[in-house]
Amino acid sequence: MPTRARRRADRTEQAIEAALQPGRFISYGAAWSFIEGLESVGGEIAVLVRSSPSRAVTLYETFLAGCYEKANELDDSSGSFGSFVAGLFRAWATARQAAGADPDDTARRLLAWMDDDPYGFCYHLERELVKALDRAGLVAFERCVRARLAGTGAGPDGQQTQDPGFARRRWAEALRTILAARRDVEAYVRLCEETELTPEDTLVIARMLQTRRKPADALAWVERGLALATRARTSLANHDLGRLRRELLQKLGRGDAALAAAWAEFEEHPHRYSYEELMRYAPEPERTAWHTKAMEAAAKADLYSQVDLWLATGERDRLVARLRSASHEELEGTSHHATEPAAKALAETHPDVAAKLYRALGLRILVAKKSRYYDAALSHLEEARRCYERAGLLTEWETIVRAVRADHRRKVGFMAGFEDIVAGGGPSTKPSFLERAKARWARPPGA
Repeated sequence: MPTRARRRADRTEQAIEAALQPGRFISYGAAWSFIEGLESVGGEIAVLVRSSPSRAVTLYETFLAGCYEKANELDDSSGSFGSFVAGLFRAWATARQAAGADPDDTARRLLAWMDDDPYGFCYHLERELVKALDRAGLVAFERCVRARLAGTGAGPDGQQTQDPGFARRRWAEALRTILAARRDVEAYVRLCEETELTPEDTLVIARMLQTRRKPADALAWVERGLALATRARTSLANHDLGRLRRELLQKLGRGDAALAAAWAEFEEHPHRYSYEELMRYAPEPERTAWHTKAMEAAAKADLYSQVDLWLATGERDRLVARLRSASHEELEGTSHHATEPAAKALAETHPDVAAKLYRALGLRILVAKKSRYYDAALSHLEEARRCYERAGLLTEWETIVRAVRADHRRKVGFMAGFEDIVAGGGPSTKPSFLERAKARWARPPGA
């Protein structure tokens, strides 16, 4: 008679097939709910790992095989299906460890999947695996990856399968991920000497040294990385290296140098986040002076950064003055992530400025012909009308009405709502979905 765990597992196999919906094409719009169904089944298997790990391994393998069969039956432009499959590989490795499987065999099987990867499910799979593998598993995985790197471009049978240069970069990158997870600084440095040292490498090395409580050594690697980034001119690690450099300088008792570095970054890129970093290193008695200095330096920043910074720091006078001097074109060209919060913040105290912002928010949608956001444009223009009225600037509003009618009259789906706003209505005057639903419920049946 089958055990309770076996009966449960058999039901899980049926659930795997049902969740994968074989034969049905999954459109982009249906992908979210499809992945949710797969994750639910994955959660059922995860429960088995503690009580019946060997059976969980088998189920994960069945699930992975099913995902490969399903790969051609869905439009997954977002990559969520690939991320789910990578997570299954990670769960499979965890279950193998719980079942006491041979780490070398696990590593070999993982690399076989990484070699035969027609759908890209195993792209950078090592980043997931290092989170799952225990010490023995990482050692075995490293051993297999080193073997691949040594025979670059050759598959497990020794045959040439990839371009040697590409393969060498691929397996060197995988080995870097493993060594970083193991916090093996010496081996990581040797690998960089054998391949190529990048600013990203120096950041990894510095962080490992920082965890070893060697801030001076870590700082030396940060400085080296910043020099490399300067010569390369572009590096994704540049910002993180600068931030870590300031942390290390502070740790080493060189607070003045950390503050100077923070100020240099703010001067080059004045925005809210560089301001927060500056204030982090400014001594308490000097913060008011540094704040004033930063606000004055921000005068050369772009409008987006100025709005975001001055709104966050409560510099309303500077903000209002800058927005009043801004042209309509400049405001329309600035992201709504900055202008919309500013409009809401200034609607009561400075309605004339808020009106300009709401006007820009609405018109930038119309000019870009983003029809899916026409509802938002109508809401912005309704707020603009209210702010113009509150500020006594009805002539400005009438100018906008004439311009919209002239320039956007062919946007039929939009113009009906706009004319409603001109007449004094607008989106806010209409009942919400829940209000309509409650009203329907309040009416007697058949009324």
